[in-house]
Amino acid sequence: MKKQREGYMSTGSERMSYWSYLIGQNFSYTMMSVFLTTYMMMQGVDLGIIAIIMVVVKVWDAINDAIFGVIFDRVKFKSGNKCLPWIRISSVTIPLFTLIMFVIPQNSPETVKLIWFTVVYLLFDAAYTISDVPIYGMVTVITNNMDERNWLMSFGRIFGGGAAVVCSTVVSFLISEQIGLSFSVIGTVISVFACLFMLPICFKGKERNKLVNMQEGYTFREMFGYLGKNKYLIFIYLSYILLNILNTTNALNLFASYYLFGSAMFSTILTVIGAVPMLVMALCMPMILRKVDKFVLYFWSLVANAVIGFVIYFIGYANPMVYIVLRTIQVFPFTISGILSFMFTPDCAEYGEYETGLDARGITFAIQSFSTKLAGAFSSSIGLVILGLFGWVTINASSFAEIDALNIMQPNSAIGGLWFTYTLVPAIGSVLGIIPLFFYKLRDKDVAIMAKCNSGEITREEAEEQLSSRLQKKRKRI
Repeated sequence: MKKQREGYMSTGSERMSYWSYLIGQNFSYTMMSVFLTTYMMMQGVDLGIIAIIMVVVKVWDAINDAIFGVIFDRVKFKSGNKCLPWIRISSVTIPLFTLIMFVIPQNSPETVKLIWFTVVYLLFDAAYTISDVPIYGMVTVITNNMDERNWLMSFGRIFGGGAAVVCSTVVSFLISEQIGLSFSVIGTVISVFACLFMLPICFKGKERNKLVNMQEGYTFREMFGYLGKNKYLIFIYLSYILLNILNTTNALNLFASYYLFGSAMFSTILTVIGAVPMLVMALCMPMILRKVDKFVLYFWSLVANAVIGFVIYFIGYANPMVYIVLRTIQVFPFTISGILSFMFTPDCAEYGEYETGLDARGITFAIQSFSTKLAGAFSSSIGLVILGLFGWVTINASSFAEIDALNIMQPNSAIGGLWFTYTLVPAIGSVLGIIPLFFYKLRDKDVAIMAKCNSGEITREEAEEQLSSRLQKKRKRI
């Protein structure tokens, strides 16, 4: 381990605080992304209205990310820090709005529920925006060492993904008809833990790379010019949007478990079984990345994920054991793609600065946040719309125990639509997400060279000579 950390700039406690923040952030994010749709489907309100609100709020919020990206790049704090001031604000606001979202009064009128949902959803997404851009941008100000950046991001995704798994497992277990806790109780507990995990970086984080050569500011015209020239940023997040916009699995997981496999507890069982291969794969990732370029690994993981998804749909859900085996196998490519998905953003930031001379990290990471939110909004909304087309029966209950007690059933058409939306729609999304990746040409070795050039360690001429022939040919063609 000592050898692996040679040349690293961050301390052990600093790295742990960074990863701890991502744990807390993912507690809140999982509650909002995985369970919010389920929660709102149990409020007795029209699915179509919920879908419309989700899309409108998220589209606005996604657009708003670009505005914050400019603010992030141009606002200067007296401390000289760029990321930590925003991170400190979000450490409190994200858990707070998560808590408020899950305490909608059950007996309140539909209009009140919808207004509550809309306002808090907007506030949460604003808080998440001022969190997501700085926390990933933090990697670039902690260190210039590419290996250290990959290590921070890799373990960050591992810890964040682990938090998402733990949160999903615990909440699914507690909300199931066997336990029967309400979302209000669970949301409060998760929010408290989220805050506790997010706070340490406020005291331990350090921005040692102050970006002294950073441009004082840039116009919106320059910003759009930057995006136009940073083609790899566009390709990687076009892929992400196409991949995740049809990822309806998470939003429908509990209802699929309850209506297709007989109990909401099935979701917990599936998560626990899949946790072992997920953990093994996650722990091996840093070692694998030392041997294999992360893009190559990412591309083939998406291919494998798509193939398994189609197999699952056509086999069906009649045999739960077969489904569990296939889902467990799918954990391997799913974990790989999940860990690697946001590790390309710092690479694109380096490429963008290399091509344009603009150090626009805020815009670069804002595109990441924009893509995440846009895809999340449409995935949940598309799932609700599709279910509505299949005749889904509206539910008004505080927990799955209440659904069970009331014996709320769904027609056969809705059950078929649930399986279609839960399995086949995400598989189609995986196929679509692969297409833009054929145009992504950045590799780790090239990014390392560009980073050295951007930091002044080598000249532009030296960098051009060292870039891979594949990338050089592409640049000459353009």
